[in-house]
Amino acid sequence: MQIASLFVCLTAALGPAIAYAAENPMSGAEFDAYATGKTLTFSQGGQIYGAEQYLPGNRVLWAFKGDECREGRWYEDAGQICFVYEDDATPQCWTFWRDTGGLQARFEGDGPASELSEVAQSPDPLICAGPDVGV
Repeated sequence: MQIASLFVCLTAALGPAIAYAAENPMSGAEFDAYATGKTLTFSQGGQIYGAEQYLPGNRVLWAFKGDECREGRWYEDAGQICFVYEDDATPQCWTFWRDTGGLQARFEGDGPASELSEVAQSPDPLICAGPDVGV
C-alpha cells in the first residue's frame, strides 16, 4: 500500500514537469549546442525509427532504419526545428525538448503517439547503407 501511495505521489509531482518540458521547446541555439557533433538514434513506440548525424553549420545526415542516408539542413522557425533534405525540399518541422532520457521530438501537428525518443548517442559518424552495398 505504501509503494502504491509513493507511486501516485511521484506521478503527480512529475506530471507537471513532463508537461512543462513538452510545452517549452528547445530554441535553435539550444538544439545546436545539444546535437552538433553527435549521431543520435531515435525510436518511436519502442522500435528504432532512424538516426541522424548533426554536423557543423546546421547540416545533417539522416537515415531511417535500414535505409540510405539523406543529406540535409536544419533551421529554427517559430519555435520549431525544421529540416529540408536533398531529395525533398518540403520542410519537416519538429518540436524538440529534453527530458531525463535525452531528446524528445514531436512532428508538427501530430499528437503524442508520433513522438520520437532519443535512445542512443555517439560521437561516431552515421553509418550509411547504399544501393551498391552487399553481394
